[in-house]
Amino acid sequence: MNDTMEGKVALVTGGASGIGQAAAVLFARRGASVAVADRNTEGGAETVALVEAEGSQVQFFETDVTDEDQVAALVASTVSAFGQLDYAFNNAGITHPSRLFHELTLEQWDEMIAVNLTSVFLCMKHEIIQMLEQGGGAIVNTASGAAIIPAPGQPHYTAAKRGVLGLTTYAADELNNKGIRVNAICPGMIDTPMVASWRESSPEMAEAVVQMMPGGRLGLPAEVAEAAVWLCSDEARWVSGDTMVVDGGMLNR
Repeated sequence: MNDTMEGKVALVTGGASGIGQAAAVLFARRGASVAVADRNTEGGAETVALVEAEGSQVQFFETDVTDEDQVAALVASTVSAFGQLDYAFNNAGITHPSRLFHELTLEQWDEMIAVNLTSVFLCMKHEIIQMLEQGGGAIVNTASGAAIIPAPGQPHYTAAKRGVLGLTTYAADELNNKGIRVNAICPGMIDTPMVASWRESSPEMAEAVVQMMPGGRLGLPAEVAEAAVWLCSDEARWVSGDTMVVDGGMLNR
């Protein structure tokens, strides 16, 4: 298997922790230069150190991915720093404490849609502009198992993540003959800071979900990162418009 990404450039949003951090490290391990984007500067610095330890070039860009001007600047800065953009992993996201549908406020809805759906649209838009100009690339979007089976107490999260699948399949179809592949991953319950915050806010519900997991454990960020990086790689050159579930088989139960 040819697993090298030497000479390639990867952009990872939500790269300061969890799945994004693990993906940044794995892209570097395979030889790619990495642009890391996040609002969390402390975590971003940690990711930079981990990528540098792999021997790859890396830059961190403090970015609010719900702001189109900042997203456009992120892509431009990535190209300015590294000369191109070959892979994009749109992974930034948030969660909220669980609540019933009728208890959800418009403010909570708007924030969730902005961070978990609109940001993916904005990132894809500007990544696609760059990739069309240079003649190709690969994009992977982080959706969720909640996009397939609704997450209890998360109506707005469920809606946003299902929307990510819609953006993914639409873009894959439109770009089918333009050298740009677009896929999505649907992680299950993964041991990330975001999931930890949800477990703290809804401990009884979270514990019930964990007990349903195959093996009774959470997935590891690196286990999801492997899927995302593979989808960007040449080994997946015949894969586009796909939704890859990475949940240890939970949705089969």
